[in-house]
Amino acid sequence: MKSTEGCVRVLVVDDDALVRAGLSMMLSGLPDIRVVGEVSDGADVLGAVDEHRPDVVLMDIRMPRVDGLAATATLRARPEAPEVIVMTTFDTDDHILKAMRAGAGGFLLKHTPPPDIVEAIRRVAAGEPMLSPDVLRRMMTYVATTTIDSRRARAQSALAHLSDGERAVATLVGKGHTNAEIGKELSISIATVKAYVSRLLTKLDLNNRVQIALLVHDASNDT
Repeated sequence: MKSTEGCVRVLVVDDDALVRAGLSMMLSGLPDIRVVGEVSDGADVLGAVDEHRPDVVLMDIRMPRVDGLAATATLRARPEAPEVIVMTTFDTDDHILKAMRAGAGGFLLKHTPPPDIVEAIRRVAAGEPMLSPDVLRRMMTYVATTTIDSRRARAQSALAHLSDGERAVATLVGKGHTNAEIGKELSISIATVKAYVSRLLTKLDLNNRVQIALLVHDASNDT
């Protein structure tokens, strides 16, 4: 969620000083985004978050002591954790899926064009996941080819406890729809969509809508 001071506070986590400097320089001229800190390893993330109170963390994967996936999982398990966008030069299906299951709200490659990085920060800070169509497609294909029967059964059991309205919203979240698109599809307000998503996160014990999407696809008969 965007901070009350009117701009999105960003923490940059990467073991490459040039990458950190480049991201900070790119974001420094924007009126609604502010880099509040930089750290070089996942081991330093929790301390930096406590100190700087970012809204969004840009997280590298490969770091010397604690990698970005482990740091993301630890961070997102905390109450009122900031959102995380994983940024990496590696785009293997396994990395993408692990990042999403760890609680990341976005996954970007480091060669992503600057305007797309900025858009991702703004969207994730507003509670909207940032997955490119290609990443979403690859992630769901990977889930489909690796899901086992026990995972499908657990997911179907969890979704069975939802109301019809909650299940309809969950299904559209699983398709990567935004709140506005879900509202239009179901003829409900965006505020109502947000309320549904909040209930889904509580009922399903998940921490972001990307994990709702994964659960929906785990439960699919097509997997």
